[in-house]
Amino acid sequence: MRARFQLKETTVTIMAKERYIKVAKQAIREHRGHLERYIRSDPFFQITLEPYFPPKNAPEIVKRMCEASNAVGVGPMAAVAGAIAELAVEAMMRAGATHAIVDNGGDIALVNDIPIIVGIYAGDSPIKDLALQIEPRDSLIGICTSSGRIGHSISFGNSDAATVVSSSAALADAAATALGNTTKKDIERAFDGIKNIDGIDGALIIYGDSIGRWGKLPKIVKVPVNPDLITKP
Repeated sequence: MRARFQLKETTVTIMAKERYIKVAKQAIREHRGHLERYIRSDPFFQITLEPYFPPKNAPEIVKRMCEASNAVGVGPMAAVAGAIAELAVEAMMRAGATHAIVDNGGDIALVNDIPIIVGIYAGDSPIKDLALQIEPRDSLIGICTSSGRIGHSISFGNSDAATVVSSSAALADAAATALGNTTKKDIERAFDGIKNIDGIDGALIIYGDSIGRWGKLPKIVKVPVNPDLITKP
């Protein structure tokens, strides 16, 4: 089953059995509520573009956002979409789900018991219809995309798509932001900032008619990408 769920600024697509979708929605409500209360207590958390170190009693979502963003040197809100997706999929897995996908505006967390294709959206780039083929797995994977040309998120680079794969969707989200920030004309050098970060499996950049890749990625396939599951920032 596929469901679209919106809670204030958070708009997600959830794919799972109906009973697990209910679990995901409740997890999103809970963790977003914790995050909102924390931001009210410290508004600086929401606006800083620098690493942030939370107190020990901070909510789990805040800790995950900070751990991920601090690892790559960006502000904690760079990890918010991935963290929410990650926590929702983890909740579904604890409830027994073996196939669960949460796409939070192009930042995706998933576990899958059948092969799936995750498309990469690169806007008007001449490189189109690229996707990652995700084989069945019993552990969570995060696939997150940032762009300097698409969407409303802050990026200091010029990538059409900067995609990162990690076992943590929060880390993939923050790292995609960092990767997108450093993507200029020399796309191979852009990977230098994330190569030595533990937990990042691989990354891909689309920049105009050029493409670069680093690390261990799922199989890249070329298929007509449809809206079923697109990493669209």
